[in-house]
Amino acid sequence: MKALRTLVFWLHLCTGVTVGIVVLIMSVTGVLLTYEKQLTRWANTRSLDGAPPSPAAPRLDVATLVDRAQAASPGTPTAVTWRAGADAPVEVAYGRERTLFLNAYTGAVLGEGSAGARRFFRVVTDWHRWLGRDGPSRALGKSVTDIANLGFLFIVLSGIYLWWPRNWTRHALRNVTLFRRGLRSKARDFNWHNVIGLWCWAPLVVVVASGVMISYAWANRLVYGVFGERPPAVAPAGAPGSAAGGPPGATSVTAMSQPTAGPSAAARSLDGIDPLVARAGEKMPGWRSLTLTIPRSATAPATFTLDGGMGGEPQKRAELQLDRATGREVRWQPFSALTLGRRVRSVLRFAHTGEVLGPVGQTIAGIVTLGTVFLVYTGLALAFRRFLKWRRRRRRFGPDGATRRAAVRA
Repeated sequence: MKALRTLVFWLHLCTGVTVGIVVLIMSVTGVLLTYEKQLTRWANTRSLDGAPPSPAAPRLDVATLVDRAQAASPGTPTAVTWRAGADAPVEVAYGRERTLFLNAYTGAVLGEGSAGARRFFRVVTDWHRWLGRDGPSRALGKSVTDIANLGFLFIVLSGIYLWWPRNWTRHALRNVTLFRRGLRSKARDFNWHNVIGLWCWAPLVVVVASGVMISYAWANRLVYGVFGERPPAVAPAGAPGSAAGGPPGATSVTAMSQPTAGPSAAARSLDGIDPLVARAGEKMPGWRSLTLTIPRSATAPATFTLDGGMGGEPQKRAELQLDRATGREVRWQPFSALTLGRRVRSVLRFAHTGEVLGPVGQTIAGIVTLGTVFLVYTGLALAFRRFLKWRRRRRRFGPDGATRRAAVRA
């Protein structure tokens, strides 16, 4: 048993030293990304006036809104999003390239939101996922962060084994479960490393393991395989539904660059769609966002994504598809209609950021990620002190230190 603990300890230490700096970078950037959705939305809309000009003012039809957006910003819109609230601007998305905000009542173009906030979070995300790499070197950055995350999963799992007290005495438990005052250097770092590791352990396993699932195809297949399912096929680049992670039927970013569609093609495909927008809203009372994927033609079905949460709670999201000619419901797919494997995979995807539990989950994920910063610091500090101690012993007794120490004691 002692030999096993020693082996696990050295694997834990060596893995930590190897991936520690990368894990530290991912942890610091992860903390900064904790409330990315809320902060970006706030920054985008804080100075935009989407209020109605009068209490009884009607909202503009979808085709007019899209026409106004295209007049102000050329390109092919892919989706229109309404948010709950009478003064919430309408969002017209151009794939991942940009989003234009408009007043829902006057059609006035309010701008593209806060460029500074988007730039900040884009840089932070680049460091979190790719170590700030761009272009051809981005693949290398991703490989490094993926390996570091996998190594960190081993550290987290082995850490609870090493934490487990050999003697369950009150003194021993206090040393590894509660912060102690008055400690210095090594004793303080040891106490912090054990206490933070213990209290962050369970949510940290979820955050790190879900990160591995996102990073590696084999881990993604494993999630589905547990439930006897195969992962859904990934649409090739440029195929319908592959744009921006949007709902099926979205115009791809590749298609956006094609000059074949006229400036009003998207608006023409929206003729008569407003009653369907109203019907979609009635399907999920209390929705917080309703997104229409702009159809490719006037006869294509109308596809809506309804979200009763903040955007990262898949259990509160549903997709509705309506026939354009008859208004008949072609498909209604709430979270409960998904296969068990897809539900678990969706939950794990947003468990990585804590969003699956809303702001409370984000806060928990942010706290344990901040805890990881201290775990890396204390772990590296303890390893460095161990290295210095080994160097001092080696200088004192030479390479064959064990034999010389035995001779001195004799």
